[in-house]
Amino acid sequence: MEIRPLDQGLAPAGDRHETDVAIIGAGPAGLFAVFQCGMLGMRCHVIDSLADIGGQCTALYPEKPLYDIPGLPEASGRQLIEQLALQAAPFAPALHMSQQVVSLTRSDSGGWSLASDAGTQIFARAVIIAGGVGAFAPKRPPLAGIDAYEGQAEGGGVHYLVRDIAAYTGKRVVVAGGGDSAVDWTLALTDVAASVYLVHRRDKFRAAPESLNRLRQQAAAGRLELVVPGQLKGVEGQDRTLTSVVIDQRPAGGERAIAADAVLAFYGLAQNIGPIAEWGLDLEGHRICVEPTTAATNLAGVFAIGDIAAYPNKRKLIVTGFSEAAFAAHAAFDAVFPGKALHFEYSTTKGLPTP
Repeated sequence: MEIRPLDQGLAPAGDRHETDVAIIGAGPAGLFAVFQCGMLGMRCHVIDSLADIGGQCTALYPEKPLYDIPGLPEASGRQLIEQLALQAAPFAPALHMSQQVVSLTRSDSGGWSLASDAGTQIFARAVIIAGGVGAFAPKRPPLAGIDAYEGQAEGGGVHYLVRDIAAYTGKRVVVAGGGDSAVDWTLALTDVAASVYLVHRRDKFRAAPESLNRLRQQAAAGRLELVVPGQLKGVEGQDRTLTSVVIDQRPAGGERAIAADAVLAFYGLAQNIGPIAEWGLDLEGHRICVEPTTAATNLAGVFAIGDIAAYPNKRKLIVTGFSEAAFAAHAAFDAVFPGKALHFEYSTTKGLPTP
């Protein structure tokens, strides 16, 4: 079966639309919700503030390897999104990219009206919020003059994600941070970079045990250097070309300059759920409280899935978002088709629509 490219569904801004389900967020959970809704005969419009589908997978770690996706022993963020887009494509969702939903109001006819900052208006019988962490941006290290080295081509300067690991071939790279992203990219870069340094304020990392074992092994073998304790203190260069990084290693030592072509800073995300906070939803910090077996919020016909959904013992995993997408789609069926019985069928029995 020939699959229709998902990007053919881009819709112009400023129009009025009516649909069964409006999905806010085009990350992994949102894309899988398109598939789940489609299998139940529900049409979807998807709205996202980013220019491309994929959420954090596209914006923050398109080249980062993922190992915990069922059926994919290893896949990059980009590859996962490509596969999810192919899976959703037969259901022809309409995409509204580069625009943020600024209001969600109850419609007189029983559904929900959504308005974006680009003037788009969507009426939907059900809404699934798959907004991930909401609006996000990488946290920048507070270093004087760092902005002079940002925005350079990959492989040089200061960056907060890796889009093309090949750009770092033969380069001197300093990675800063202590979480999964910092550890995983340090390991990945040892295969392509001329030298790799991992700088962290203490000799304790927040990463998977297997990754930490590999990190220690690679350091012992001399394939990378752990600069701990250490913190970025400054960046140096000429004509906007980075040449070195200054590290503060107190109390164990003093300052140290490391020759470098690139700095990769992984200090997490600055999160803001934005207008969602004003919609009357029950919130727990920056997340939306839901019923775990339906993904239902306190607003009838509105559901939340993925990292933005909160309930006891929640695990922020992509696979968890996939499960929540299935729960939300089945629960949304009643709002879209009130009074209609839902006869559950497995995908092997139901099959896919013919494009």
